[in-house]
Amino acid sequence: MGFFEKLKSGLTKTRESISKQVNNVFSVFVKVDEELFENLEEALIIADIGVETSEYIIETLRENVKKKHITDGNVVKEELKEIISGILEETDSAMKLSTVPSVILVIGVNGVGKTTSIGKIASHYKDQGKKVLLAAADTFRAAAIDQLDIWAQRSGCDIIKHQENSDPAAVVFDACAAAKARGADVLICDTAGRLHNKKNLMAELAKINRVIERELPGCDKETLLVLDATTGQNAVSQAKLFSEAANITGIVLTKLDGTAKGGIVISIAKEQNLPVKFVGVGEGIDDLQEFNPSDFAKALFEE
Repeated sequence: MGFFEKLKSGLTKTRESISKQVNNVFSVFVKVDEELFENLEEALIIADIGVETSEYIIETLRENVKKKHITDGNVVKEELKEIISGILEETDSAMKLSTVPSVILVIGVNGVGKTTSIGKIASHYKDQGKKVLLAAADTFRAAAIDQLDIWAQRSGCDIIKHQENSDPAAVVFDACAAAKARGADVLICDTAGRLHNKKNLMAELAKINRVIERELPGCDKETLLVLDATTGQNAVSQAKLFSEAANITGIVLTKLDGTAKGGIVISIAKEQNLPVKFVGVGEGIDDLQEFNPSDFAKALFEE
């Protein structure tokens, strides 16, 4: 099964949620009028696209319908798809990893699938023939270090780890040295998933970033935030909070296949201006893939 097919089947619940809401509106309203727009807006909000983004989509739809003198409901529906695709395609979802080594910092609260995502991203680059090194810099949970170790073995990557509760920046320091010495292409760092104390998180990430800048000057660096799609709008507020604490370059969205709330991809892109870089559409090691906005939009509306 190709990734598009996986994406399509992974988005079944989300697609049904959005299509069902939208199609219901079009089946009831024959005339293209204000009532249609109001009901469409409500349908998008119910489908977890979020209030602000839904308002923007409908406002744009209103203008387009007026400008193009559209009177046919089917054409309105196509226009709606175009607007949503446009939002997704505005953010640049390509990973920027051209230096050797490049660094990927991964952040996110516990329980969202952060360590698993790191293992799958490592495997993804390993499959591309890259040499990948992992750094277990989430030192506050012994389980996080052990879990990352298992993923390192599974994906055939080296790992740098210290004792539980040791200084995360010291782990990253050693990992940077090892990445240079071993000729690694990509260094992926796990970091602690704490949000209840934003100040600590900011200080810790700032320290880690200083170490990377000092040890690997000029390297390409991606800071990815892992979010659990099943939490819906809660994931959007996490994105907002983390953005205030760290310079996030992209999102990893896990568990898309298990939820009807995939519409949050649209609100994250619109409201936080953050590109989704990876999406998880299954349990398998190769079910986390680089995000393709036009494929996503197509899979979202494919009948």
